Amino acid sequence: MTQGAERSPDTIVRGIVLIYRHKRWKLAPPASASELQELADELGVSPYLAQILFNRGITSPQAAQEFLGVAKPPPPPFRLKGVNEAVNRIRRAIRVGEEIVVYGDFDVDGITATALLTETLQSLGAKVRPYIPNRFSEGYGLNKDALSALAQEGVGLVITVDCGIRSPEEVAHAQKAGLDVIVTDHHSVGADVPKAVAVVNPKQEACTYGFRSLAGVGVAFRLAQALLRVNGRVPLAREVNLSEDDLLDLVALGTVADLAPLEGENRDLVRRGLPVLREMRRPGVKAMIELAGVRPERIGSATIGYILGPRLNAAGRLDDARKSYELLTCRDPLQAAALAQELDETNRERQRQTQQALELARQQVLDNGLDLPLLVAAHAEFPQGIVGLVAGRLTEEFYRPSVVIELGEEECRASARSIEEFDITGALDLCAELLVRYGGHAAAAGFTASKDKLGSVIERLHAIARERLGGQELIPSLNVDVEVPLHAANWDTLKQVESWEPFGVGNPYPLFLSTHLIVQNPRAVGAEGQHLKLTLFDGRTTREAIGFGMGDLLPEVSACSWVDVVYCLERNEWNGEERLQLRLEDVRPSGPRKR
Repeated sequence: MTQGAERSPDTIVRGIVLIYRHKRWKLAPPASASELQELADELGVSPYLAQILFNRGITSPQAAQEFLGVAKPPPPPFRLKGVNEAVNRIRRAIRVGEEIVVYGDFDVDGITATALLTETLQSLGAKVRPYIPNRFSEGYGLNKDALSALAQEGVGLVITVDCGIRSPEEVAHAQKAGLDVIVTDHHSVGADVPKAVAVVNPKQEACTYGFRSLAGVGVAFRLAQALLRVNGRVPLAREVNLSEDDLLDLVALGTVADLAPLEGENRDLVRRGLPVLREMRRPGVKAMIELAGVRPERIGSATIGYILGPRLNAAGRLDDARKSYELLTCRDPLQAAALAQELDETNRERQRQTQQALELARQQVLDNGLDLPLLVAAHAEFPQGIVGLVAGRLTEEFYRPSVVIELGEEECRASARSIEEFDITGALDLCAELLVRYGGHAAAAGFTASKDKLGSVIERLHAIARERLGGQELIPSLNVDVEVPLHAANWDTLKQVESWEPFGVGNPYPLFLSTHLIVQNPRAVGAEGQHLKLTLFDGRTTREAIGFGMGDLLPEVSACSWVDVVYCLERNEWNGEERLQLRLEDVRPSGPRKR
């Protein structure tokens, strides 16, 4: 804790919520000094870093060792309900030469899951091919027309990945057409579970697996593990040249890109997958990394979230996700380079269309008024592939659940993003009879509705939001890990933090608070002055800081004698030189000091 800092009612108090114009700061309650010192001594870290571990529920040296790399072995994949039945049916198909289709989804989780399971089945000698539906002509999930076509082509078995749990009608249709279906998925289970040959989803009732938060690619990986392990004991008539570890780069890509919580088993899978990703065994991954100018040793969860994930998603948002599948599975470096370049250009177009649609949606929201607890924007010209991105931007800016809708002639497709106070998929459950289809998570969902029922859907969602959010002061929160003096924000601290990768949902990048800092040389930077750059000084230590998107705060910050800041520590690499930098998350005037 910074010495001499007074805690007045209008400044921050440990463990107590405080409202500021931008965000609500929540500083984690401190562990006792003796607990912190014991953990710090055991791990050889500062008490500040020990506090960060405490905030993540890591309160003992044993728990810390598991967090840092000595994880408990996961349950065997056969503990997943439905895996044994799935393995038996798949092996029967392989033995008799029956054609198998892996039916995926057009986001990164679905694409990586499709690639992972297809490669595994190929290595076992299966006659298998992938099927990724087109977002625009087929929509999300199982499609009756596609299933009928597959049956007519002689396919005998369809295995879904990252979809299917909310498709009991489509599964029944497939069976009538002569297809057997195995559903593997991770989304929430509806009232009716598909009557498939097997359903593999850790969220279903009576599943004793224990870990419920696997991404779609994680569920596919556990099925692949089961297939490979059974084959090791009772081999099929073929030598297998694929190991479980060969698939971990795909698991890391899909898990991080899908924003699955990086806790428990997910954290272990991503941590094991990142070194495989850094080896760039796949020509497509190598081509993307080289095009983006990322040093292989710097590949981490942020690389997936901000560089690889958006490029792989771009094809499915604007064109055809099979291009991303081809990039991940191709073995020809020249083909990989061409595909990576194409996806890079597609991603740039996606960014342009997103910004254009965002401006239109934002104006609709402002015209409707910000007193509504749920924001809705709808237009026929909203590209279907980017409505989710636009909804996410609206939610981020206004901190309200947001629904962005592409208006079709007969059907309308929508994406929704939400805040921690509002379960958007739970709200859609209450609109189920009005919807053609829907699905998702608490924070992100999508739905399709007929145009004549769309007004009723929106009206009901508004009513649900008013009931659940009415009277609440909706302000985004910053969960601050620890208050530190500025000199503790140093290279040693950064290197220790970096060793705690992977970061993401469930294990956020640590946030530090430093108070009563003198502002030096504040200025707006960027092409349009949208970012805030400044130097911070506490009388002893100087640090460079940048606030992305905070350029409008320049007059306010320039007028302050002292500021408090919440920030992440990061490396700023420029022209081959690395510099320590604070990336600001929020800034405010300091309260009075004690005398």
